[in-house]
Order: sequence, then C-alpha cells, then structure tokens
Amino acid sequence: MRNFHNIQQETYDLIAIGGGVNGAGVARDAALRGLKTILIEKGDFASGTSSWSSRLIHGGLRYLEYFEVPLVRESLREREILLRTAPHLVKPLLLTVPIYAKRSRPYWKIWAGMYLYDFLSYDKTVPPHRMLPQAEFKQVFRSLDPEGLKGGAQYYDGQATRAERLCWENVLSAKEAGATVLNYVEVMELRQEGDRISQLHCKDTLSGEEFTVSGQKNAVIINTTGPWVDRICQRGSNEAIAKKRKMGGTKGSHILVHRFPGAVDTCLYVEAKSDGRPFFIIPWLDMVLIGTTDLPFTGDLDRVKANDAEVDYLLTETNNIITTANLTRKDVIFTYSGVRPLPYQEGKKPGELTRKHILYDHQKEGVKNMISLIGGKLTTYRHVGEEMVDAAFKKMGASIPPCPTLTMPLPGCILPTDPCIQKTLEEYGDRISSATIYHLFSLYGSKGKEVLALTREMPELADRISPNLPDIKAQIVYAAQVEMAETAVDILRRRTTIALQENYGLNALSTVTEVLSQYCSWSQERCDRAVTDYYNYIQGNCIPDYVLKSKKEGKIV
Repeated sequence: MRNFHNIQQETYDLIAIGGGVNGAGVARDAALRGLKTILIEKGDFASGTSSWSSRLIHGGLRYLEYFEVPLVRESLREREILLRTAPHLVKPLLLTVPIYAKRSRPYWKIWAGMYLYDFLSYDKTVPPHRMLPQAEFKQVFRSLDPEGLKGGAQYYDGQATRAERLCWENVLSAKEAGATVLNYVEVMELRQEGDRISQLHCKDTLSGEEFTVSGQKNAVIINTTGPWVDRICQRGSNEAIAKKRKMGGTKGSHILVHRFPGAVDTCLYVEAKSDGRPFFIIPWLDMVLIGTTDLPFTGDLDRVKANDAEVDYLLTETNNIITTANLTRKDVIFTYSGVRPLPYQEGKKPGELTRKHILYDHQKEGVKNMISLIGGKLTTYRHVGEEMVDAAFKKMGASIPPCPTLTMPLPGCILPTDPCIQKTLEEYGDRISSATIYHLFSLYGSKGKEVLALTREMPELADRISPNLPDIKAQIVYAAQVEMAETAVDILRRRTTIALQENYGLNALSTVTEVLSQYCSWSQERCDRAVTDYYNYIQGNCIPDYVLKSKKEGKIV
C-alpha cells in the first residue's frame, strides 16, 4: 500500500510533475544536490514520449542545417557522458548516410556536415566519420537502391536500446538519493496563494484516493510533462498561465519488423524517395526499427497510434532504399507512436520546429515559482535536469551547489568486462543459461544480480517467461516488488521489452499474471483487470488498425 498520509504531512523544496526521462533527470539532480524532492507521474514512469522515441542518443546531424549548432554541441557532449555513465544502456552505434544525386543533400554538404559534427564532438571516444565514394559504397551496401547513388558517409552516435530503463534508472537514482517518487498519481489542481503555487491537489489513479502535496515557502514547481505541459498549466486558478498555448507537438510513428533480405548491420539514416523527409532504419534487438514520421497532432495525447497511412509510408520508403526488402503489412510485428513535446510556432512545418528545449518561467504570468520545460530530447535529459535545478536554486535565492550528474554513474553502471559478470556466470551457470545472465546484465546492469538472487530461494523463478526469449520469471517479481510496476503493461512494455519482441506480449500475459498472483499477492480480480487493461492498451496503441479490422472481418492479414 502506498502511504499518501505521510506525504501529505511533508513539505518539499522541489516538486517535479511528469515522470518521463526529463522529469526523472530533474528529480535525480535535485535530490543529489540536497533538495527535498518529490516526483509525480500520472501514469507509469516513461509511459509517454520517453518510450516512443527512435531510441537514439545522438547529436542531431540534421540540426546543423537549421544552424542549431549549440544544440548539436550540447547533444554530442551528453552522448559522451551517457556512454561513460550508463554503458549497459547506451552503446555506440554506427550510422550510414547514403547520398543520392536528386533526393539527398549534395555530397559536398554531407562531407562538410561530417567535419563539423566531428569538430563539435572534439571530446568524443568514438571513431571519426569516414566518407565512402560511389564504388566503395556500392561494394559494401549492395542491396541499396543504386539509382543516382553518389556515395555515402559513416559516423558514430549512440543507441539506448531500452530507453524506458534509462528513465527508470534515473528514477531509482533519485529515490536512492532521498526523493519521493510516485507513479499513477495525477495532479488535479495547482493551488495558488498570492504569486506562488503552494499546494498540488493529487489523485491516486489506482485507488481513487485524493491528497495534497505541499511546498515549503520557497518551493519550486517544475513542469516536465512533455506534450501535457499546457494541460497542467490549465489546472490552476490563474487564467494567465493557462491562456498562452506553449506546446505544438508533432506525431512520430515507428514500426518494427524482423530482419529482412538486404537489412544491414548499421543504422541507415536516409531521406525518403517520395518527399525527402529523413528517417532511420535501425538494427534493434535482432529486429529492425523503422521511423519516424513527423506530422502535426491535435488529438488525444493519451491515445496515440500509428495509422495505416504512416505504416504504409514507412514500408514503402524502406523498400525504396533497400531494393531487396519487399516489406508488406504482413511483416509488421509492432508499432508505436508518440508526440514530440515541441514548442508551438505558428506557420512552421513540423520539420522546421526547433528541437532546442526552453525553460519557460511563468513569473511573467503571475506565478513566481513554476518553470515548464518546452521541448527536450532523450539525449539531453541530464543537462535539462542540471539547468532546471540551477534555475530552482536561483528562484530560492540560494547558492548553487556543483552538479554531480556530470560524472556520477547511473545505479546499474557496469561494463561487459567487469569481473562481477564472470563471477555471476560461475555462481548461476549450472541452472540459468549464459544467454539469460548476459541479458539480465544488459537490461539491469549491475542490478541484474538482484534479479538472479530471487532464484536462490525460489528456483522456479529461473524458468523462462517465454521459450523464445531469455527473460525469466524472477523479472516479473522484481518489477512488482522493487521497480514499482503496477500493471502488466508496466512489466511487458517498460520494465522489459517482451511486448515488442514477441506477439505484442500476449503470449507471456498469462505467465505474468500467474507469477504476480503466486508471488506478489495479486488478487484474481486484479489479475483479470490487468489482462483486460493490457488488451485495451495493445489494441489502442500498438496493433495496426488494418490487423484489427481484418480480424473483425475474419480475414487473415
């Protein structure tokens, strides 16, 4: 049971609303610098934009074209920090840019961009770029469309294969530093006294219980709710704070397919043949992740789904660049879509909206102690946290202590060569496969030992959840007992990636509820509700509409 009575008796220095990666980064930074911090998320941590990205930790090569040089430098620096502080979650990724005569930027412009990219990442530990002339490129990438091909470029960025766990480790770090962290708690009202927000009226969305979160006299409220920033601003009595539209997010959709003929081992960064829009074809957990689209969005932020036209677009454009792919709708095994938290800029096309984040101070609207984040990328979340906490100290009128997150590793930080992994293999290798043990260290980092420890007292938890995947039942128990998972979606979609890897997680659903019932005291009613909610989530967000329609009509897709 969650104890909201105790929370209601406390007062906090910093109240962060929104538990995506940016909010988690703010909470972590604030707690580590000694502020009494609370993080409030209306759903699960990383259940919004943080889980719908392309999972790249990158400088943003194309941002150079819009002269956003400071953003690129910031992103490249943050990429390097993450490669060092979270090597189990963020790994180097080789990207390849094919250059075509008519549908790409010219060869010289890509070449110049590569040199500038290298210059801006002067502190990098990944190799520099290389240019491949036409003959060399065609020899290496034989399955790519040869029409008008002039050559290509290759360079390194990073990949956060499991972006949700990157968010979770920031939540965990904040919690270990003393922060209070709450998921499934919605802010219903901002209560203002004079020119300050003094209290937040909150509701536990699981039980319906309502309570208040109070700030001390100099408390600062940080709104990191992404696309929902305007909605939070509208939950106060101050009309000025609600009046101005701040968010103008665009929808980005992805599809997952199995590896196909011609799929390459590098990430392809290409421009669509039909409209010139850049998109990625990314190796991801022995599959291929393709995306993203970039469309204006004005719908329900809590129900975002890749539509059939977007799926067809990504399939078509992949077939256009990799001529041997021959992908069809039948090849799609998962889709996801989200809304980028970009600033509202009237008259601009989606691709022209700045990707630079903005710290919006509401003092001009009559609220002295609230700052909203507009924008923010997965790559730069740590720096956003640093900037937000610096701003909070300034508002408090206090001196700004040094930021520890610049060098401090995330809780699971471990390298593949760490002796701990070999020792664990020797300890558990007689009953758990080496594939599973390595998998747990890649998923949980050094915390993988804690998952394995559950199998000592309960050996049956070493059984696999699915015969086709390395995940074991101990992960279900660990997610519920340690990682604050409250639903089957939390476990299959965010604490693990099973939902994305095998039949939308539906094959594993009964095993999940059986384990939760047996080891975590979930009632039959709660398990039944979890199953219903899971089906609703998967159908509403991940299974393509054409599949649902065909099943309804009794057709085979």
